[in-house]
Amino acid sequence: MASNETPFIVFGYGSLIFKPPPHIIEKVSGFLKGYVRRFAQKSHDHRGTPESPGRVVTLIHKEEWDKYSSADAFPDDDTVWGIAYTIDPAYQAEVRDYLDYREKDGYTLETLDIYNTENGVEKIIIHNNLCYVGRHDNPSFIGSEPLEALAHVIWTSVGPSGPNKEYLYQLADSVRKLSPKSYDSHLFALETRVRELDWGKI
Repeated sequence: MASNETPFIVFGYGSLIFKPPPHIIEKVSGFLKGYVRRFAQKSHDHRGTPESPGRVVTLIHKEEWDKYSSADAFPDDDTVWGIAYTIDPAYQAEVRDYLDYREKDGYTLETLDIYNTENGVEKIIIHNNLCYVGRHDNPSFIGSEPLEALAHVIWTSVGPSGPNKEYLYQLADSVRKLSPKSYDSHLFALETRVRELDWGKI
């Protein structure tokens, strides 16, 4: 990479964790501070349909989420684990177009700092990392839903990319593998409830 080229680094916190973009030259696990990951975004194009949208995760600033989180069972969450991908500069435009299309249903690009822990101390490992965020003013944002109602939507929804519950299961499994410290109370509780529906424990 030439010295004057800015690396294209994108943070994955949803399906990008288990279905990464192409042309990756480096990846590193890390976390965001002051944010929550929630199934607060309708999916009309991947895990649901326009008539019966599923639910996928979005990233929301904690202070903003507090305005919409009346039904949130875990209001104190404020850390989001994921993976930062560095893209080969030769394919930057191609990957950007690919991601813009993939995240077209209500997501916009923001720049955020990525953290990790070294010798017990939190530190920024990547400054100004790109991240696709579903802001509250996008038409697909649905806000906070009771866990039971949300679990039922995910359990029943299916879209062009497959069953909504498989998205949930893959994401939960992938987050567990990121780091011995990676955790997400909302994600794991939702996974447990949907698996109970699978097992007939209504």
